[in-house]
Amino acid sequence: MRRLKPFFTFGLLMAVLMLSGCSEMVILDPKGPVGQQQKDLILYSIGFMTFILIVVYALTAFIVYKYRDRKNHKGYDPDNEGSHLLETIWWIIPIIITIALAVPTVKTIYSLEGPPEETKDQKPLVIHATSVDWKWVFTYPEQDIETVNYLHIPEDRPVLFKLTSADSMASFWVPQLGGQKYAMAGMETKLYLQADEQGTYEGRNSNFTGEGFTDHTFDVMSMSDKEFEKWVSETKTDAPELTKEQYDKLMLPGHVKEMTFSSTHLGWVNHADEADYAMKARERLGYEPKIPHSKAAKEEKKKREEEKKKQEESESHGDSHAH
Repeated sequence: MRRLKPFFTFGLLMAVLMLSGCSEMVILDPKGPVGQQQKDLILYSIGFMTFILIVVYALTAFIVYKYRDRKNHKGYDPDNEGSHLLETIWWIIPIIITIALAVPTVKTIYSLEGPPEETKDQKPLVIHATSVDWKWVFTYPEQDIETVNYLHIPEDRPVLFKLTSADSMASFWVPQLGGQKYAMAGMETKLYLQADEQGTYEGRNSNFTGEGFTDHTFDVMSMSDKEFEKWVSETKTDAPELTKEQYDKLMLPGHVKEMTFSSTHLGWVNHADEADYAMKARERLGYEPKIPHSKAAKEEKKKREEEKKKQEESESHGDSHAH
């Protein structure tokens, strides 16, 4: 038993490390069919590979114990050269393992290229998601609405995201609804997601894009169909129209608050077709990119941080008065 103690210690350590972060594992708490499929695949893969590890460790412990050097040991002199049986075994087992992992993975990947099976007969809500350093622009072409850094979606309805980027390559990710997919300038990728529960889910860019990457986030608010239609109606009535000048300013690197408009930018540009629009807009506005770590870049960063701090203090002060 003493000889097996290191294996038990290792197993206990791995269990502590894995379980200590469960409260933060939002991917294991899916709120939609896409996320649920991916969770099932993850757990299947982990379970299957854990089984393989247990078998390997058990056989290793058995062989080390049985064939250890000890008194009165008769010795063991294997002669397996040219054994067709052993060669067949160590070729077949890896093939079985590969097939057992590859088949469900490929099936899941292909099934996620379309709407969820449960709601495939419903018309999906189409949303264009455009990444800009460091903000997200969401366009509802059928509703003629545009939002920045947040979006509303109806529950139990498939959502087709058409992903692109105005500049650097980003990665669109809402962990509780499904896996990430890349957004790149000059092209369009598609991602189906769906929320089965009402609530607010955090989304972000999971691909590093520079100093503002940390706050390149957005919120997804899932609501009933009735609430969604009410939001659409109120937005079209109350929100201002988006102008080309306003949109060009969004192309400047930096962070902005949540914004809402009753028209979209698709009337004059689709970044999937015009990859250099953001660069041209910055030139029109006289923006000059700063060299990283230069004095000017550090001063600009400091200024942004001070403005952000003042904004947070102002919002906090306003909330205290409201209460």
